[in-house]
Amino acid sequence: MTIAQLHVSPRQQRQVGHLMQLAIVVVFVVGVVNRNVSIIVNALIALAITFLPALLERDYRIPLHPALTLWITLAVLLHAVGMVGLYSTVWWWDHVTHTLSATIVAGVGYTTARVFDKHHDVVSFPQPFLFVYILVFTLGFGVFWEVLEFTMHSLADSYGFGPLLIQYSLEDTIVDLLFDLVGATLVAIFGTRTLADFADTVAAARARVRDVSRR
Repeated sequence: MTIAQLHVSPRQQRQVGHLMQLAIVVVFVVGVVNRNVSIIVNALIALAITFLPALLERDYRIPLHPALTLWITLAVLLHAVGMVGLYSTVWWWDHVTHTLSATIVAGVGYTTARVFDKHHDVVSFPQPFLFVYILVFTLGFGVFWEVLEFTMHSLADSYGFGPLLIQYSLEDTIVDLLFDLVGATLVAIFGTRTLADFADTVAAARARVRDVSRR
């Protein structure tokens, strides 16, 4: 079932998005009150990401459907809330956030590939290739993220600060990558048709920018 089938209007979706942004602000306030740098930084980054769709529309004329904006906002909200303590107290929280975040990474990977496919005549990506590409792209980013978590955790320990990103163990890393794969698979199977129109919009916007730059 899609959001359209639930009869939720774009305006209502934007209102929900604003409520999510407010919730991230509340997480930020919690971090300030508790003087927790990890919560503060993650909340600020999450809040900044929620404004990216508006920047894309303003600067590059790439309109994002409110449902896509809601999808991104939900992912960063769950991560920010998790930093308050849910990552360590709710065993499945990390699995949910990794799966949801992986769907966004997979969506970015698919959109990028489709833009190249539409924008360059010499490039053609068959569907089986795109399926594998989405999985590899997402897992590659997942490995990068796990290395970043390990590096940030080690630096925090060295300087006596709370970690901005948390890594528990090698086993935890492997499980995270498995859920990254789950998110990528969901997009590869069910999400490409939904993202196709957005990817075509990005390709058209890129073509307009190229035409303007040539004048």
